[in-house]
Amino acid sequence: MVMFKKIKTFQVVLSEADKVYGSGEKVAGWVVVEVAEVTRINRVSILACGVAKVWWTKGPQQCKQEMEYLRYEDVLTLDDHPVDGDGSIILRPGNTYEFKFGFELPQGPLGTTFKGKYGCVDYWVKAFLDRPSFPTQVVKKRFEVMDQIDVNTPDLMSPVSAKKEKKVSCMFIPDGHISVSARIDRKGFCEGDDICINADFENTCSRIVVPKAAIVSKHTYLANGETKVFTQKLSCVRGNHIISGMSESWRGKTLRVKKIKPSILGCNILRVEYFLQIYVSVPGSKKIILELPLVIGSKSSGIGSRSSSMASQASSEMSWVDLNLPDAPEAPPCYLDVVPEDHRLESPTTPLLDELDTSFDSPIFMYAPEFKFMPPPTYTEVDPCSALNNNVQ
Repeated sequence: MVMFKKIKTFQVVLSEADKVYGSGEKVAGWVVVEVAEVTRINRVSILACGVAKVWWTKGPQQCKQEMEYLRYEDVLTLDDHPVDGDGSIILRPGNTYEFKFGFELPQGPLGTTFKGKYGCVDYWVKAFLDRPSFPTQVVKKRFEVMDQIDVNTPDLMSPVSAKKEKKVSCMFIPDGHISVSARIDRKGFCEGDDICINADFENTCSRIVVPKAAIVSKHTYLANGETKVFTQKLSCVRGNHIISGMSESWRGKTLRVKKIKPSILGCNILRVEYFLQIYVSVPGSKKIILELPLVIGSKSSGIGSRSSSMASQASSEMSWVDLNLPDAPEAPPCYLDVVPEDHRLESPTTPLLDELDTSFDSPIFMYAPEFKFMPPPTYTEVDPCSALNNNVQ
């Protein structure tokens, strides 16, 4: 557009562009202006804001709410630059004009920069350039803020445990129960930490169940008296199948905290929470679920580094075993090279449900039919071919 030809450059530059700011820290920078011809400027001003917003549509109703963390306004000036009586200044081509600014973030809890499905927490600096007879030009620069959460406090270092039991039925007939108990040594973690899970599972029903654990995020949005919840599974780990009448124990099973945003717990309209979900999938029935609360912080707890050092120490202590072991003997010949094709097994050895003979007393999946095939040759370290060549000679 012709009316903007006089402005060559107009941008906001932060002195520490890649920095993640915290409460009480200073945000500084400058507004850069370059012109293509002599231009009169009424004023250059900035507006810094930090706002939490939530919004979604529920039928014809729009649910919308805002919460302000930061608001700062200032009119910028140039040092050692002449100013006219009305406060305007003249900029000339070939020069770069830098209007400096600086402000401090509020003390106390701040919402961490976040963008979710129904809301966000955003921080930015807007610069306004006013000229006579021209519309005001606006440029915007975002910056990132992280609320400092120390996970090494006594509350977040305390262990968390829970227990649950569920009765299972089939066609209204009792079919045993499934019980789950779990414990973690602490509640606060940071990115890269390993969560060590201790859990016990017991299955007395007739079905095969699978224990699993996952880190789940829960985003809660509040607006106009309405609530919107969005959950997402971030990472998971699973155990072995548990058949009827059996149990399983996890001792130190690890699940790593991947790159995720810290918890947001101090905002009235938007919350970001995390849980360690330990659950058992039951065929034909609802899952049995345990939820242990997690707090994801910004200050490292050092758990991941301690785990790595312990693992390396254990590896070095066991290295002497490799020095005393004899060389591994040569493997026996392949079974497929020895057994003729007409004797090879063409069907799986594990019995299927509809193939199981009910005359056997063994529980399901515990009976394996007997197959009579040619056994593999007896293993020996003596080469029969070399012995035959010696006899011929």
